[in-house]
Amino acid sequence: MIDSLRRKMIFLSAISVTIVLSLIFLAIYTIGMRQLNTTMDMLTDAISENDGWFPPFDPDRKHSSARFPLMDIFTPETEHSTRFFTVWVDKDYQFMRENVESISSITTEQAKQRAQEILKGGNERGWVSNYRYKVVDVEQGYSIVFVDGSMNWAMTRQFLLNSLLVLAGSCFVILFLIVVFSKRAVRPAAESYEKQKQFITDANHELKTPLTLILSNLDILESELGKNEWLDDIRSEGKRMGALINQLTALSRMDEDHSNLEVADFDLSAVASDTVSEFVSLAANCGKKLYTQIHPSISYKGDEGLIRRLISILLDNAVKYCDPEGTIYFTLSARRYPILTVENTYKDVDETELNRLFDRFYRVDKARSFTGSFGIGLSIAKAIVQNHHGNITAYKKGTDVIGFRAALK
Repeated sequence: MIDSLRRKMIFLSAISVTIVLSLIFLAIYTIGMRQLNTTMDMLTDAISENDGWFPPFDPDRKHSSARFPLMDIFTPETEHSTRFFTVWVDKDYQFMRENVESISSITTEQAKQRAQEILKGGNERGWVSNYRYKVVDVEQGYSIVFVDGSMNWAMTRQFLLNSLLVLAGSCFVILFLIVVFSKRAVRPAAESYEKQKQFITDANHELKTPLTLILSNLDILESELGKNEWLDDIRSEGKRMGALINQLTALSRMDEDHSNLEVADFDLSAVASDTVSEFVSLAANCGKKLYTQIHPSISYKGDEGLIRRLISILLDNAVKYCDPEGTIYFTLSARRYPILTVENTYKDVDETELNRLFDRFYRVDKARSFTGSFGIGLSIAKAIVQNHHGNITAYKKGTDVIGFRAALK
């Protein structure tokens, strides 16, 4: 149980750390791309405002952006480090002239092709290849300014890659520290759990000895005084206490690790049929009908004894709480893994807290009048299923049927 708690803590911590670092990287990526686009847009705006030519440097002029008001990228060297070209077309998109003096990798024909691609798209701003462009409506037609963003793209990609590597490395370091310190984090819970198990074990030994002595003395008293209702009450309560002690011990063992399971391959269909047959006469004596639907030849690898006990607990619970002259349904099917379902008619299903049925000592009857049940059986059933890496749930069907579904993985 403690190992399971530790694994869950590590898993949830890993998910949380991964989500947080992913959001951080997403924020870095978003800001980086916005800054790249803003930088390139500031250049295209400056060139388009100067009729397709790079404006001369003016130390008194501010070139900040509304998105980055404190950002000014223009220096005396910006003109010489910026590669750009401009194409002018008329209102019918017919080529008029071009300016490719500030770039060596683009010819006039290539400039025309880039312009046609942009005009077909109909966007005012955007990227084509590694060029940031802007379309401007001028008196004769349109001017399209292209600024080479290869260097900016390379720097942005490298920055994002470095950020990703740093965040990934941080994630592994944090997860390593979580794994290392998780044992210390669950130590108080482990100590409390061990004390609880030791308490149950000690209580079992301390209670069984006087209980055995009481029941033995009852036999002596009955032989001398004969049977009477007082002695019968003492014997009944003594046996009830003995059954409770045995169930608490069994539940404590179920909570331990899975190493005590006797795992082997067995015919689950045969085991189910054999166990259900023991309850047919019991259900009939209680005036209830038990129907079964067991798919043949379902094999399973697990602890056969515990699976028998699981089926017995679910059927015993169904017989006890089924309505008078009600009906019980037992089904065993297999998809990816075996599925056990037990359903029974129960008129008070709407008043039942289904999410609490597997709690220890939980009883639907708030008065806790004794009906032969301590409220531990379903807790044991849940522990058996979990020890087999499965899950068990309670559900209601309609207004008068309660069911239990156990998936054995």
